[in-house]
Amino acid sequence: MLLLFLFLAVLLLTYSNGANDNFKGVATLWGSGTLAYRPALILATIATFAGSVCSYFFAEELIKNFSGKGLVPDDIIQSVDFTLSVALAAGVTVLLATRYGFPISTTHGLVGALVGAGLVAVGTAVNFAKLGASFFLPLILGPVLAVGLGSLVYVLFRQGRRAAGITEESCVCVGDIWVPAAAAPAVAFTALPTLHAGTGTQAECQNLYQGKFIGLNFQPLINNLHYGSAAAMSFARGLNDTPKLVGLLLLCKFFAMPVNVLILAVAMAIGGLLNARKVANTMSKKISKLNHGQGFTANLVTSLLVIAASKFGLPVSTTHVSVGSIYGIGLVNGTANSREIAKIGLSWLLTLPVAALLSAGFYYAFHTLGR
Repeated sequence: MLLLFLFLAVLLLTYSNGANDNFKGVATLWGSGTLAYRPALILATIATFAGSVCSYFFAEELIKNFSGKGLVPDDIIQSVDFTLSVALAAGVTVLLATRYGFPISTTHGLVGALVGAGLVAVGTAVNFAKLGASFFLPLILGPVLAVGLGSLVYVLFRQGRRAAGITEESCVCVGDIWVPAAAAPAVAFTALPTLHAGTGTQAECQNLYQGKFIGLNFQPLINNLHYGSAAAMSFARGLNDTPKLVGLLLLCKFFAMPVNVLILAVAMAIGGLLNARKVANTMSKKISKLNHGQGFTANLVTSLLVIAASKFGLPVSTTHVSVGSIYGIGLVNGTANSREIAKIGLSWLLTLPVAALLSAGFYYAFHTLGR
């Protein structure tokens, strides 16, 4: 019975992971107006699912690198009631954050849950040095680096674009097409028999690039690069997160590894499709307002930092880095929402203790019932 509960708890955690994380890779596409919400969500789902399926070929090595390993003794990790408590507590924590639209790190939810159940199970045998390296260091280092690098790279890209003669023009909607504001009156009177005027919100105003780069129209070029960077981020997230979750299923032994990977890939995709809207709105609309090029720059910075951190063994969170790069660009373009960042930062600080308290309670209950 506990094994069945464990299987269901891991499904809940994976669903929650998809709901909170799937859209993060494409958040800049929707936020910059490059792609509408539904197409962006479909792109994120397809790319994440592909990454999850491909993770099977790297699963054994990635499971060994599961970030919680080393926090508590290995024999405790292998007990069913302990693993069930961790999966259930992390799943509930991530689902609560998703309910209120806070983008948090599933990995840190798992670390908090490991610590909470570990304190009840083994007391002071919990490795607090590992806790500092796995939680507090990336909590501070990742976002700070992302804000600084995001600001710097955006400034350099903007100067390079201007030096190349590529301009940024505000556009208005005439009929069903977006045209440069300067050309709008002429287009309106030549293309439409009747001109209707109206007002819109600032979010509905698009800035499009005019000019060419290496012989190519810059706006379609930057859009395609933006699509590619978003898909790559989503693919990499599925590749990295799925084995971590599959590792929690090893005790069940219900299915072979390929089937476990496929089941969790589907659960992750469903979570993103059904429950991503609130986190998507926070990531895309509330942190900073980005145009097409700024969205691509945020994705590029996030990718570079996460890849570099992986290379040098720094345990940064993709969620924290992505939020930091979007906020850093917003500081430069004057649209950064510091109040929203403060709320997100508070949710990051609460992830560990909330998951730890839930896990401690679950483990105490399951361990007591098992006697």
